[in-house]
Amino acid sequence: MPLGNNKVGDASTVGANKASADEKTLVESLVKVVACYRQLASCVGGSTDSLQLRDELRQTREKAQELAVSICHHLTRRLRDKNLPSEQRTEMELLWVTFSSCLELHHVDMCKVLKASELFSLANTAALVKTGVEGGGGEVAARALSVVDLSRAQNPPLPKSLEHQERSATEQEIGQIDHMIEDMEMKVNVLRWMVEPLGPQYPDPLSSSDSASLALLSVDEEQPGPRPLCQRNRVFVLFLLCVVVLVAATLSACIVFFS
Repeated sequence: MPLGNNKVGDASTVGANKASADEKTLVESLVKVVACYRQLASCVGGSTDSLQLRDELRQTREKAQELAVSICHHLTRRLRDKNLPSEQRTEMELLWVTFSSCLELHHVDMCKVLKASELFSLANTAALVKTGVEGGGGEVAARALSVVDLSRAQNPPLPKSLEHQERSATEQEIGQIDHMIEDMEMKVNVLRWMVEPLGPQYPDPLSSSDSASLALLSVDEEQPGPRPLCQRNRVFVLFLLCVVVLVAATLSACIVFFS
């Protein structure tokens, strides 16, 4: 009997660890998708704005909405479990804070996209801001959505009414995100300022390009050369202050001596 109980306990522990890993993977995926949406949103109203961009925004937003619903369901169920061990509860609270913060950022970005799409209509391309940026964010969106190529994935031509449909869908999903945030706060009471982050501060190592950039910066700092303009200005200001102090001291001495 004790052996059987140990097997049951091990199986439940493995199941809980797998569920935690799955939820962490979902949250990480949502962070990537929201970051992709933010980058695409920065192109609305610019020279790269087009029906293609609006469709990429739609696909990214729908993916974020799908992940948010799934994560909210899983985390709410886990955090409302009173028998959840303290270690797992701490991990779930960290995921909850990350998820809720990410959801609020996504809500802000959707509101920005909605406002920008109202100000910059694709019917009047002359009103778009000439930012000088070329190319779209299809590659970024494809990586976030785990799609090989968005241009290949969408075979049918984009309708001209996509702009209006995008605004209507964005308004509707903004309301859904509002409702989801309110529902989350009602069901789970996790104080964000009480949750302490865990793990290393800089978990991701520097890439080869970052290392090369740091090496170039260090080499530039070590190489002798003319002093920057700001350093010469500082020397001049210090010299001027010394002259002023010396003149003031001389005048004070003269006044005391002749009085």
